[in-house]
Amino acid sequence: MSHWSFDSVFYHIHPLGLCGAPVANDFHSPAEPRLGKIFEWLNHIQGLGVNALYLGPLFESSRHGYDTADYFWVDRRLGDNALLKELVRVCHERGMRVILDGVFNHVGRDFWAFRDVLEKGQSSAYCNWFAGLSFNGRSPRNDPFTYEGWSGHYDLVKLNLHNPEVVAHLLLAVEMWIKEFGIDGLRLDAADVVEHGFLRQLAAFTKSLRSDFWLMGEVVHGDYNQWANPGMLDAVTNYECYKGLYSSHVDRNYFEIAYALQREFGEQGVYRGLPLYNFADNHDVTRVASNLTHPAHLYPLYGLLFTMPGVPSIYYGSEWGLEGKRQGGDDRPLRPALDLNPARENAPHPELAEVIARLAQVRHGSNALRHGDYHQLLVQSEQLAFLRRSAGERVVVLVNAADEAAAVELNLPEVHGGQLVDLLDAGDAISISAEGKVKVDVWPHWLRIMAVC
Repeated sequence: MSHWSFDSVFYHIHPLGLCGAPVANDFHSPAEPRLGKIFEWLNHIQGLGVNALYLGPLFESSRHGYDTADYFWVDRRLGDNALLKELVRVCHERGMRVILDGVFNHVGRDFWAFRDVLEKGQSSAYCNWFAGLSFNGRSPRNDPFTYEGWSGHYDLVKLNLHNPEVVAHLLLAVEMWIKEFGIDGLRLDAADVVEHGFLRQLAAFTKSLRSDFWLMGEVVHGDYNQWANPGMLDAVTNYECYKGLYSSHVDRNYFEIAYALQREFGEQGVYRGLPLYNFADNHDVTRVASNLTHPAHLYPLYGLLFTMPGVPSIYYGSEWGLEGKRQGGDDRPLRPALDLNPARENAPHPELAEVIARLAQVRHGSNALRHGDYHQLLVQSEQLAFLRRSAGERVVVLVNAADEAAAVELNLPEVHGGQLVDLLDAGDAISISAEGKVKVDVWPHWLRIMAVC
């Protein structure tokens, strides 16, 4: 039996952004239940065909959520633990899984143990909680000690994951999240720089509590098998295809995304069978509508996202083609506050959400699209066709990024006659010759998803 993640469509929310939280935490204001805003979005989210919710950082932090101050309390700018527990409960009632951000590589300077070091210096019991902490110099923040920051950012203090006390503290927090909140998985921030030994401990611990718990890691570069393998993570972010999804449309060059898909999932694919986390954009990168040079390419792009191997994810607001770019190193334009009705009424591409819902419906109804293997059929500059196959089902996907309709001839392996029946758009069935040849017409900036019958 395969893992539930294969059957999932994710919706990704950055709560501090969506809910309009203040930029900085003052650590003394009473809890403000802004997280409750997400309840208003659940009907819309499920209407897109979503059955899994990924909530970005939620726990007490200094600013953006990835600078944790306390792993055991929901950020007061969002509410309290009871509100998060209720949100997860309601999502589960609706048949939706919930995963949270696990930020275990680093903490913020307001993290309680780091504050203790700032106050007590070498007499603090927590000096060994932080990587490279030494009193032989001064930090870039003018502290009387040095320490490692994440990627040169000294607001993000790297944890010493070789310290059993640190590991025990983090696992205790995860245990609380699972038992008190009932979460179904974690997306691990900066997983590509987290100690492998810690990832193995985390995997063993979470699986001992819930055998179907999902661990998905943020990995930007490298061989995904280093992290996604038995004993470590179940999946990682698919940044390789993220890049190919938009740039193959910008350059009108489907050979780029075709190469990535074939390398990852083809007959000799290096990630066959992995539920890689596929996305068009997220809280760290330019929104896809701002990356594309032709807005109509949103449709074939999301068509690929929902039919390629892996687990598709929608970033909040991008279902309407919302734009957003980082400005001067500031990520906040990527994480805007949104109110549901105004966002829907002022959507740049209101029809895109309806198309995404249709794509999700087709995916949910097709075992081949969720679990099947990948076989490339045709690659041209602006057309790409592939076959998804599982036991008892074969589905042909043909995408057209061109400004004109395309008539494409395909040769289907191991098919001798029959028909292609469109699963996305109701229409006449297309006959397949006894030699497995078929000619398919596809509209501009659109796709065909067709079952072999």
